[in-house]
Amino acid sequence: MTDLVSILLAATLLWAGTNIDNLVVLTALFVQSARLDTPRPSQIVLGQYSGSIFLIAISVAAAAGLMIIPDQWVGLLGLVPLGLGIYGFIKAFQYRESPMETAMMGSGSVAAIVIANGGDNISAYTAAFRTFSIERTMITIGTFLVLIAVWCAAARLAATRKKVLIALDSVSRWLVPVVYVTIGTLIIITSGIAFRIASTL
Repeated sequence: MTDLVSILLAATLLWAGTNIDNLVVLTALFVQSARLDTPRPSQIVLGQYSGSIFLIAISVAAAAGLMIIPDQWVGLLGLVPLGLGIYGFIKAFQYRESPMETAMMGSGSVAAIVIANGGDNISAYTAAFRTFSIERTMITIGTFLVLIAVWCAAARLAATRKKVLIALDSVSRWLVPVVYVTIGTLIIITSGIAFRIASTL
């Protein structure tokens, strides 16, 4: 029992430590959902689960010695949120008088953001899974799946608070694009992919 508690605690800390930024993104998405009805809450949850499961699967494969994506090119994933953020800005400018049309999104877009923002997750999970037994790995993955639901619930609760909505009313249309562009830019810069591409030209 003591061993199980310690495994669950370690898994919770591992998830929380690598998904604080994801909680911010989820909250922004639920704020947009509450204001613009897109993406729908169910699409956010589905996208979060799809993206997270993909990251976990990649980490398990990498821990087993399979190289899915070369480390030096992982930074290219930053182009996904960057592109979505720029698109969101364009739509926000085009439809200032009709905010309901600013950014149509679905579960696929949410999953893409989760995956693109998951570089640190893959690194941390792969390192952990390499040292875990099969049993501990399965318990950890099960804990992650439960915590995804907790993250979604916490983000939606925060986003649907009246005070939060009032505070973000004037900036809600820009919030998600700003978050996406910031994430994409940070991924590209910290990965060094821009420098590697420039050096090959």
